[in-house]
Amino acid sequence: MTQQPRGRHIVAADRGFATGGGLVARAATRLAGGGFHRILDRVDAGLSEGGIEATLPDGTTRLLGGRAPGPVPVVHLHSWRALVRLMSSGSVGWYKAWEQGEWSSPDPVPLFDLFMRNGESLGRTARAKGAFRLINRIAHRLRENDKARARRNIEAHYDLGNDFYRAWLDESMTYSSAVFAEPILAEEPLDRAQARKVRLLLDRLDLKPGQHMLEIGCGWGSLAEIAARDYGARVTGLTLSPSQKDFAEARIGRAGLSDRVAIELCDYRDAQGQHDAIASVEMVEAVGQEYWPAYLEAVARLLKPGRRAALQLISIRESLFEDYAASADFIQTYVFPGGMLLSEERFRRIAEGFGLDWSDRQSFGVHYAETLARWRKRYEAAVAEERLPAGFDGTFHRLWLYYLMYCEGGFRGGGIDVAQVTLVKRP
Repeated sequence: MTQQPRGRHIVAADRGFATGGGLVARAATRLAGGGFHRILDRVDAGLSEGGIEATLPDGTTRLLGGRAPGPVPVVHLHSWRALVRLMSSGSVGWYKAWEQGEWSSPDPVPLFDLFMRNGESLGRTARAKGAFRLINRIAHRLRENDKARARRNIEAHYDLGNDFYRAWLDESMTYSSAVFAEPILAEEPLDRAQARKVRLLLDRLDLKPGQHMLEIGCGWGSLAEIAARDYGARVTGLTLSPSQKDFAEARIGRAGLSDRVAIELCDYRDAQGQHDAIASVEMVEAVGQEYWPAYLEAVARLLKPGRRAALQLISIRESLFEDYAASADFIQTYVFPGGMLLSEERFRRIAEGFGLDWSDRQSFGVHYAETLARWRKRYEAAVAEERLPAGFDGTFHRLWLYYLMYCEGGFRGGGIDVAQVTLVKRP
């Protein structure tokens, strides 16, 4: 029996989304003529930092921007259709153009960095517009994280398989930003930096042996293991991924901690009891803006008065949030259905409305860029050495590498940040 390719639901996740292709793109390419240079003029005018060394489909070259320091990526436009996709469908169309071979670059990371650091001055030049924007916004809303769809959305990503993630994550199976010693050095192992991140978060909780900690979104169990083994806590970990639950339970069993740690397949909205502490690492970005109140209500309800929750969260620059939230970007379309990066201002106001005081925010966006660069190298090595499980084809590999490069560029450009914050429940 022929094996079905794995990860096809990720590659085909743009069904229902507008990618700027088809008859519209072909017609626009035929009719635009000199209009493409006017599009390039708009990009040029919007680059207040850095620039682009562009080779155009007719073989000519052009420098866009270049008036102030910043990254200067090299981009080869092989078809004017790539610009049609970019202008009509933003990052979703730009990815589709890359996959279709309509543009290329020896290193796309500086390009994504450039777009992010010039987000305000570019405005809506590289964002979905008109009917494309509306279609993508509706498609995204159809995957929002109510209880039924939340589990499907999580499984779409994490149930690619433990064997898939094991091939390129570090030995701790931690899938969130590490915190490196500074200055960041290539010699520091990724697993050591991941363990540092976990301990920095747990140290916020003032945990005492025997206290009960809830982890919302426990992943493959690395934080739960450290909390139980090194802090003496009792831990309940919540996940919606059957694959993660199986892995985490086996891990806890091997560590001899099954009497202290329980892993539950449970939505945070259904969790019960009150706890001495709550930890949640890069979970809230998966719930979607509409469910931020439900998430924070759950934290407040599940936490004992006077006790602490420690969150690691990913946010987008406040000045970019409205345009970002108005449609669906590449990540929301292909990689994390139903997700939404935080507006920290909005999220903090909701938290404080539930009696959760916000304190001790520490950000480390450049550390996430380094983490993503390490993951990309490990993923490329796993593909080259044929260590990935069978069934993932070339289209999937290209999408996954694009995802890692896209995110790295976002953090390097400063428009996306990661931080740890402590929430204290008022008595």
